[in-house]
Amino acid sequence: QVQLVESGGGLAQAGGSLRLSCAASGRTFHIYTMGWSRQAPGKERESVASISRSGDYITYVDSVKGRFTISRDGAKSTVYLQMNSLKPEDTAVYYCYAVSGGGETAWGQGTQVTVSS
Repeated sequence: QVQLVESGGGLAQAGGSLRLSCAASGRTFHIYTMGWSRQAPGKERESVASISRSGDYITYVDSVKGRFTISRDGAKSTVYLQMNSLKPEDTAVYYCYAVSGGGETAWGQGTQVTVSS
């Protein structure tokens, strides 16, 4: 099993920045894709960004392109989400996830991001 622990959420003003971190433990050798999803009140969870094991394949939802950057450390067990030019509509609970071989997906507990206007 893989366990994920997120950190770095909080309150920011519009136009500000936050950096989220997600540390994986357990069977990290089997992790392939890691990423971030978010869920705002009253809305469905949406995928925000993902990164492959090699870091060569990265995806972003259109609404964050040019503002958010996902990265992964050399040991491939921690993933980051640098969020710049934050908007009130970025307010949500952000969840880290990790996809392992066989398609198993582990989720973090979530971290709240609140952007004030």
